[in-house]
Amino acid sequence: MLQRRTGLNLRLRKKDLIKLFWTALALVFVLAMIWQPKIVYLGALSGLKAWWNIVFPSLLPFFIASELLMAFGIVRFLGILLEPVMRPLFNVPGTGAFVMVIGFTSGFPIGSMVTARLRQDGLCTRLEGERLMSFTNNSSPLFMLVAVAVGMFGRPDLGLTIAGAHYLASLVLGLLLRFYGRQGDPERSPRPCNRGRGLLVGQALQTLLNHLRQESRPLGKLIGEAVSSSITKLFNIGGFIILFAVIIRLFTEAGVIRQLSLFFSLFLAPLGFTPEALVALSSGFFEMTIGTKLASEAAAPELQRLMTVAMILGWSGLSVHAQVASMIAETDLSMKIFVLSRVAHGLLSAAFTWLLYTPGKITQTLTLPVLGPAFHAVSPSPLFFLGLSCKLLFCALALLIFCAFIIPTGRFLFRLFQR
Repeated sequence: MLQRRTGLNLRLRKKDLIKLFWTALALVFVLAMIWQPKIVYLGALSGLKAWWNIVFPSLLPFFIASELLMAFGIVRFLGILLEPVMRPLFNVPGTGAFVMVIGFTSGFPIGSMVTARLRQDGLCTRLEGERLMSFTNNSSPLFMLVAVAVGMFGRPDLGLTIAGAHYLASLVLGLLLRFYGRQGDPERSPRPCNRGRGLLVGQALQTLLNHLRQESRPLGKLIGEAVSSSITKLFNIGGFIILFAVIIRLFTEAGVIRQLSLFFSLFLAPLGFTPEALVALSSGFFEMTIGTKLASEAAAPELQRLMTVAMILGWSGLSVHAQVASMIAETDLSMKIFVLSRVAHGLLSAAFTWLLYTPGKITQTLTLPVLGPAFHAVSPSPLFFLGLSCKLLFCALALLIFCAFIIPTGRFLFRLFQR
């Protein structure tokens, strides 16, 4: 009757309900800001400091470098060389090796940014892109080795356990994801002709030359666009960091974090997790750094605190999820497999932490005399993070290129001796 009189169509579809839900949340958020302005200010200030002092200086050079490497065709060149490594192991194109290396050495969310660029340039299919961003978005090794192990736990030797479990879980996840959508991918990404190692190197060089000939933009414009794009994306990331820092402050004040910890207790309390560890996990559900800090200070056994940190780092927090979603917004990549893989990564990381903890205790006496003074003497400044990240990036790339040459050479020698 109301529809006949007013001419309005008030039938609610599923999409309408979702939009109304987000609208209601936005209104609640605005009211909370008015209700608790001091908490909002302190939360925004802490998020701004974290972004400006750590995230911005440590990620900006990598964002610019990745944009330039894509523009100059270096990623295509490496993709052809590393196809024999990446395709059999992870069922992704060789260009995924660059995503994997920069994602493992630089931290969130640069892996998703480069994956989105590969998808836009047609260098990977939709399913390959979803596989890539699901296991190449990892926490920075320096965050785990320095910020968490040294800064939060005060134990440099624990860095090997934390980082080792995190990366082992990521590699296992990548191997498992190779079967995702394997039979149902209607697209086919570009693949080099398999005609021998020497010809493959020549093909990579030819592809690089062809790309450089087609690139008509002058050097100044290339650099300017790379810097502009990188800064825009980093400001976007900074907005998410500040937003979720405010949300956690408001949720803590309103008791939402405590209620969420009660939900987690249904699954983890039977395993012996303490209420303090569950509160840390609840905070890490939204923002990774705050959650790991609370987990390191929780009144719980050391192994339990480490497993809580592992789950938080694997899940990475809704703040990182939002950053990844913004990076892939202009592509057809879906967030569903990414979110599910984050859950799996958290559980696998906790399991590997439990397995590595005893061996880690054994190696403490071997590594602490060497690593302890080195890490304790380090002032984790932005320059330190940048320098060590660059070294890790180049070492990882060199290792992958070495494997790209060794594996086919080994196959060739094996076939030669068989004859």
